[in-house]
Amino acid sequence: MSIDISRRFVKERRREELQEERNSALTTPASPVSVKQPIPMGIKGLTKLLADNAPKCMKEQKFESYFGRKIAIDASMSIYQFLIVVGRSGTEMLTNEAGEVTSHLQGMFSRTIRLLEAGLKPVYVFDGKPPDLKKQELAKRFSKRADATEDLAAAIEAGEKEDIEKFSKRTVKVTKQHNEDCKKLLGLMGVPVIEAPSEAEAECAVLCKNGKVYAVASEDMDSLTFGAPRFLRHLMDPSSRKIPVMEFEVSKILQELNLTMDQFIDLCILCGCDYCDSIRGIGGQTALKLIHQFGSIENILENINKERYQIPEDWPYQEARRLFKEPAVSANHEQLEIKWTSPDEEGLITFLVNENGFNLDRVIKAIEKIKAAKNKSAQGRLESFFKPVVSTSLPIKRKETLEKASRETVNKKSKANDRSPAQLLELAFRLSTFSYVSEHFVRLSFLKGRGY
Repeated sequence: MSIDISRRFVKERRREELQEERNSALTTPASPVSVKQPIPMGIKGLTKLLADNAPKCMKEQKFESYFGRKIAIDASMSIYQFLIVVGRSGTEMLTNEAGEVTSHLQGMFSRTIRLLEAGLKPVYVFDGKPPDLKKQELAKRFSKRADATEDLAAAIEAGEKEDIEKFSKRTVKVTKQHNEDCKKLLGLMGVPVIEAPSEAEAECAVLCKNGKVYAVASEDMDSLTFGAPRFLRHLMDPSSRKIPVMEFEVSKILQELNLTMDQFIDLCILCGCDYCDSIRGIGGQTALKLIHQFGSIENILENINKERYQIPEDWPYQEARRLFKEPAVSANHEQLEIKWTSPDEEGLITFLVNENGFNLDRVIKAIEKIKAAKNKSAQGRLESFFKPVVSTSLPIKRKETLEKASRETVNKKSKANDRSPAQLLELAFRLSTFSYVSEHFVRLSFLKGRGY
């Protein structure tokens, strides 16, 4: 029976009630923390719009399928996730003895180790100065949610657990200190860090365009609006959720939606982005229909029924478009060399154990995992030495794909008796799905044969 993966995926829009690492927390619960911060938005409703209109642009991938791949990760989004889910109970978060929050360190440490153990090569990209246009939108959202703290206080007084969880998450903020803590931790782990001049998503997209990384990982869909060729969601999810990574390809999005990149950017602005308000009454489906009909926001504004649709006053859609097309990014990507180094064992123990109250034995074991993982990922992917094997990814329209694959397999088997032993060996090699053990064995045998 066909499984509608896209529908199931859409229902998982935002992380809720994650409790990973609560039983294995390295630090202790703290006093309540409440600082204001709106939940990141990205492009409103884009996931559902793509699932409904361009399902072939989305495919499920196993976490391990990115072995040997360099992945640019939106650090601020990851830190935000860690602050709202790691070791959290109501308004309480993990802290050290000084009362300083350490949930972000616990989350970053354990999640990065998981990536390294799977053979991935993470590159964390941190936000720089936000564009002025985004500052205006953030100020609006702050004012809209100014009552979150009052709602939280009322929920605490009433003892409403669900409301406490809901409103406490709305008061979380990623601070400069959280970012600096994570930069220091990653440096001690030997994991590269890049500081973007402005938006991390834009920097990640350019890294991917220039071939410095294989894909961009975040939860905000505006990475696609910045033109990231390949975008991953759920990569940073805890293993306990058992949710597959969702991979998007911008070229397939444009092909399936029958849009140019400029039109896709206009579509995202109409849906609602971080830089400006959207037109009230226009959702994703209507926006797509209007773009197909008129081709651009300018033409839409000339032809739209202004009595039915309320256009924001002094709507800065052109500036928003410019920020997506010409974002502030680093200028030296061609000369950029991304390096992963050995962990600083003494530095990690000092920072995590002595300064932040982590358990010494667990940190030592974690360091051993990092060292073993670095050796594993250094072996690289088989594609570095041989022709690529057949993809094992699971596309959205799985039934059609499986039927096609089945027919191809039958055809190849029917011709197998006409092939020479050498041809059969080559065919078997190209069609087989290797486990990690076989990957390592083949590569080591190859290197040995070359005299290494």
